[in-house]
Amino acid sequence: MPKLTAFLETLASHGIWEKAQKLLLVFLTCLALLYAVSLVVKAVRRAVDDGNAGVTSDAERRAETLGSVLTNAARAVVVAFFLLMTLQEFGVNIGPLVAGAGVAGVALGFGAQSLVKDVISGFFLLMENQFGVGDIVNVDDKHTGTVERMTLRITQLRDAEGRAHFVPNGSIVRVVVLSKDFARALVDVEVGYGTDPDVAFEVLREVGQRLHEERPDQAVEPLEVKGIEILGPSGFVIRTLTKTSPGVQWEVARELRRRILLAFRESGIEIPYPQRVVHHRGGSED
Repeated sequence: MPKLTAFLETLASHGIWEKAQKLLLVFLTCLALLYAVSLVVKAVRRAVDDGNAGVTSDAERRAETLGSVLTNAARAVVVAFFLLMTLQEFGVNIGPLVAGAGVAGVALGFGAQSLVKDVISGFFLLMENQFGVGDIVNVDDKHTGTVERMTLRITQLRDAEGRAHFVPNGSIVRVVVLSKDFARALVDVEVGYGTDPDVAFEVLREVGQRLHEERPDQAVEPLEVKGIEILGPSGFVIRTLTKTSPGVQWEVARELRRRILLAFRESGIEIPYPQRVVHHRGGSED
């Protein structure tokens, strides 16, 4: 105990104990700020939660995106604040440092224009709610996938093959959201010219009606036959559209093709395949 007392007295005589107390207070303040931000994020997520774990609503995706950005920004601010306060406690004059940081920020703004462009574009992407985490998007016809993470600088996509795409927000010119509110499964079916179109239409409607009754959460409306789309060399193409829930249009289209194939076989409707007629002209025999 005497050694501990002497050690504490030494710390107090050099002012180290007082500095340690102040730094501990700063550290606890930073933790409190981060905790407060996490409470706000959780409150926002609970406010928009519809209670359905299987379906992520647009409001839930936006809350998830804004929560991620807010958490990252709060961490950066807290770390910067703690470092500045630590330097100040050890006698470093942070006034010139802050002024120099301002000048460096201006220089960085001119030298790193692409970074500034990314941040500004990311801010407007988030504020305008063009898309959010969980949406399926196509970016400039180059990147297609599910949005996994959004920050002020980049948007991370995961494509169907599991590859991660990191797209700078400043480079995004055009975004097509494939899972906004609802989607449509487009299925074109080719049948032979010997098939009665009205019979084929009726079979397709029956298939779509059964799928809608069995999977109303995916196929929200029965299949709609739009009519004959193409007169091809081997048959004519019938176009169908089915309104689906967001993000499941490809699964619905695959299931429709399977059921249509089986239904056509049962009804005796021919699905044509390419055929070629070869005329052979023989030479004259001597």
